[in-house]
Amino acid sequence: MSRIAIAVPLGLIGFLLYVGGVVALADHVLHWHGLLQAAFFLVAGIAWAWPAKWLMVWAAGPR
Repeated sequence: MSRIAIAVPLGLIGFLLYVGGVVALADHVLHWHGLLQAAFFLVAGIAWAWPAKWLMVWAAGPR
């Protein structure tokens, strides 16, 4: 099985789990001060990129 065939479903499942976790935490964050909310959503909006980058680099590796 190719790395791409493994990475695509793994990435989709991981991203959906990540979004679900952030949405679940967002209910608690809505009671925080506005600047803390902004910081949380800024970090949550960017943090998914590092695992996605690693997964793409791994998937494009040697066959």
